[in-house]
Amino acid sequence: MIRKAVIPVAGLGTRLLPLTKALPKEMLPIGDKPVIEHTIRELVDSGIDEITIVTSARKELVQRHFAPDADLELQLRAAGKDDLAGAVAELSSLAHITYLYQNGPYGNGTPVLNAARVIGDEPFMVLWADDVFVAEVPRAKQLKAAYEATRAPVLALMPMAVEDAARYGVPVVEEDLGDGRLRISGLVEKPSPEQAPSRYAAIGGYVVTPGVVEELEAATRRWHERPEGEIYLTEALHRHATAGNPVYGQVIDGTWWDTGSPLDYLRAQFAAALADPVYGPELRRLATESG
Repeated sequence: MIRKAVIPVAGLGTRLLPLTKALPKEMLPIGDKPVIEHTIRELVDSGIDEITIVTSARKELVQRHFAPDADLELQLRAAGKDDLAGAVAELSSLAHITYLYQNGPYGNGTPVLNAARVIGDEPFMVLWADDVFVAEVPRAKQLKAAYEATRAPVLALMPMAVEDAARYGVPVVEEDLGDGRLRISGLVEKPSPEQAPSRYAAIGGYVVTPGVVEELEAATRRWHERPEGEIYLTEALHRHATAGNPVYGQVIDGTWWDTGSPLDYLRAQFAAALADPVYGPELRRLATESG
């Protein structure tokens, strides 16, 4: 059973500079909530409320967003704004959040390994707070169900246009098991369209098992041998799969909005605004009038 999750937030967000020079990319608003709040609510809605956020000294605003603020609540209640006071109070009780500072080589495998050393010998979920999913069944719940069916590492997958292969890790599909579940035998990181082994992209969601953590530990021992000095979660999953261990992909049923680049962020913000039941109709009217 998956009880815990990890959200790495220590990255610099360089693709969104200068917007992210002072504002963490995880705090960029999508609708009326920052991206990371969407991620945490997704986990809680999926029955996972023990969350480790792997952070850096640059990301103080993330902790402030979820910290209790009794003074603000009192001021709001004194002003008769009980609904806003309740919303502020809810943020600090959404989940049981623990913060760790990232320490180790560069690469997205490091924060996962940092958290694994605290979580211990059990599987856990990893989500990055620069993706927003709109789905009847939350992405995290779909990944959780896939793990419970397979008891093996699981990657969130989405269909992709083959010309986009160079942007993603692309799985080697061994077998289609139905219901969007695929047995995979490896991953090719950012292949050319001609070399892409499938039409699926590995996106920001994983169930990590102790065997994958062992691969990350081994990669850390070898990291100084690598020209770029980085360790990656996808590489650990690839090594785990190519060693003959079962690894699965779950094609997520829903709409995916990436916020990692300026255009992607604008698309996600625009889609969220149009879908809002209060603001959407007026925004659609304005878009129609501006022609």
